[in-house]
Amino acid sequence: MMGVMSTRDAIARAFSVGLDLVEISPNAEPPVAKILDYGKFKYEQQKKRNEARKKQKIVEIKEVKVRPNIDENDYQVKLRAMKSFVGEGDKVKVTLRFRGREMAHQELGVKVLERIRGDMEADTKVEQMPKMENRQMVMVLAPK
Repeated sequence: MMGVMSTRDAIARAFSVGLDLVEISPNAEPPVAKILDYGKFKYEQQKKRNEARKKQKIVEIKEVKVRPNIDENDYQVKLRAMKSFVGEGDKVKVTLRFRGREMAHQELGVKVLERIRGDMEADTKVEQMPKMENRQMVMVLAPK
């Protein structure tokens, strides 16, 4: 702590010690500067950035496709897959595809998606409610 001084004096002090004058917070009143080795300072900042990047989790969207007349065993397999995806912290996009005359019975698709929503309710929240997109119904679940 050397107190408030002119820029010229600060540069002269840094030069006499053989180090650099680095401005730490330019928006402060008066601006804060430190006398230190600039190369080492940049290296430390790069290390902090890399460490932060390692720790951050990228949330992916995993897609699970189902049909309106899905069998019970197939349903359980899909449900287990969705639970594992949510357990890893990923979002799950449930796509229910209609083929041919199944379009006339969209209420069956809504029932399947409601069942999925009910079974996954403990672990997830609905990010996007079921909605029709052409010949398929889509719902997105996100981990709580």
